[in-house]
Amino acid sequence: MPYCVYVLANPNDRIYIGQTQDLAQRLREHNDPEDRTTFHTHRHPGPWRLLHTELHSTRARAMHRENQLKGGQGRQWIKSSFLG
Repeated sequence: MPYCVYVLANPNDRIYIGQTQDLAQRLREHNDPEDRTTFHTHRHPGPWRLLHTELHSTRARAMHRENQLKGGQGRQWIKSSFLG
């Protein structure tokens, strides 16, 4: 099963970047006010909307890409491509 790297934004354009094997479930968790497993998104108001997804064949590749997107150039690319 492929791994998905995803980018979310809330109404204030706060960005969250993560990876999962079940994107639908993970998005529900991010938007569930009772779910405490999503520490970062739970602290900031939603709803969180999906901006971008990428599929990767291994978790290692997904984690590598997640880290790239979390870096300065990755965040700049996200902001200019999806929030500009």
